[in-house]
Amino acid sequence: MGAAYAGGVRRILFDSPLSRAGYLYATTVALIWGSIWSTGKVERRGGLIVFRGMPAWTFGRGGSCVGGCYLTNRNVSAAVLEHEAVHKRQWQRFGMVFPLLYLVAGRNPLQNRFEIEAGLKKGGYVT
Repeated sequence: MGAAYAGGVRRILFDSPLSRAGYLYATTVALIWGSIWSTGKVERRGGLIVFRGMPAWTFGRGGSCVGGCYLTNRNVSAAVLEHEAVHKRQWQRFGMVFPLLYLVAGRNPLQNRFEIEAGLKKGGYVT
């Protein structure tokens, strides 16, 4: 029963209408946040809505993907945007569970499975 239960929970939470709703909610919050704080160019690139000119305190590290939005000051190279597009897909898969899973995976990007999946080199974590 344990494996069947876990499989059922995964089907409900991951890549499901529930996770999609969480992704859309996160995207809406990020759209509002980016609209309030962005002082730079806003554009659609690589499937992301990119908000530039964000104050450093409004995002983490060099930039943050929240839902389908990427919030940054100016960290918008093609490689970084490919990295962030993987995070967008992670948001779509996990919905609002993603921030919790990311937190549990740890702050060290070299050991965080979500950063590894997105590509450490493209994310600027290794050369």
